[in-house]
Amino acid sequence: MTSASPPNPWIRYAKNALWLSAVGLVIAWSLWLLYSKLRGEVAADPVAREMLASGGFWISLKIIAESIGRSIGEVPAKGYVLAGFCALIAYLALAWYDRIALLHLNRQKDISWPFVASCSFVTYALGHNIGASVLSGGLVRLRAYGAKGLSAADVAILVALCSFTFAYGTVLLLGFVFVVQPEIVHPLAQMIPRLDLPTSLVQLIGAVMLGLCALYVLGSWRHFKPVHFGSVHIVYPRLPVVTRQLIAAPLELIAAAGIIYFALPEAGNPGIITVLGAFLLSFSAGLLSQTPGGIGVMEAVFIAVLPTVAPSSVIAALLIWRLMYLLIPLAISLPIVVAFERAQLKRQDP
Repeated sequence: MTSASPPNPWIRYAKNALWLSAVGLVIAWSLWLLYSKLRGEVAADPVAREMLASGGFWISLKIIAESIGRSIGEVPAKGYVLAGFCALIAYLALAWYDRIALLHLNRQKDISWPFVASCSFVTYALGHNIGASVLSGGLVRLRAYGAKGLSAADVAILVALCSFTFAYGTVLLLGFVFVVQPEIVHPLAQMIPRLDLPTSLVQLIGAVMLGLCALYVLGSWRHFKPVHFGSVHIVYPRLPVVTRQLIAAPLELIAAAGIIYFALPEAGNPGIITVLGAFLLSFSAGLLSQTPGGIGVMEAVFIAVLPTVAPSSVIAALLIWRLMYLLIPLAISLPIVVAFERAQLKRQDP
């Protein structure tokens, strides 16, 4: 029996090029849609309209940037405080993801909460900014938790369970949004015609999503048997683990969406459920496209779903979200990584 021949490197390169081209097209299309929407809003002012007509592309960008800057300046101090509090809650909930996974592995007593919180913070701060969060998060966790005695297999299970907790919370909350506010997908039909669905069908999809979430809880309660894939055995999480997932995942997602909600102006604000739905749809699309921070994709979805809010105010709120949820955590995480690596080098010295 002969071994399988290695894949042709040209095929691998072609696949990578095709994927990168697809991602690039998504980003370019989203940015162009964003530019068109913002230019249309700015053109509502007669003076700005004349400047846009007489100026070129870069003049238009300057005028748009000034409009967004004014929108950021109009966010009250209370909005920044509440948005910052939501960001803190979101990252604490993300740390809980890791703690829940350690509980599933029965290793929660071996590793302190501060270490788990630091590792989780760095993991998500890097993953959210770099993209490919499962891969980047796995590398960071392997380095950190490996120093605490976890094997590569343990870390793989931990990463998988954390990713599943996020996905479970997304399905749970998105199912809820589809049931109580199914019209949220209608504005997206202009971008994706396949989403032009009847309201009853959207509600049915939401009900199915909630049913799947309920089935997961039932399986834990009734002790479903482990699933076997060759030598890999997937043990169904115990009810204490699932109960914590039911709290931690929605808490993180609602808190992350809360950053945007509190950064939006009160006039035209559609409410937390609509903002949450827009966040779940846009953030999931950004993760699927693997664009760092969902650049371009989030803006396009939010502007479509929040037609009662001025596009410049939407962009301002998303910039504040990126600052508090992405950039500030990234800036804080880098010194933590350096300090950890220095500590590891000192331990290795004789």
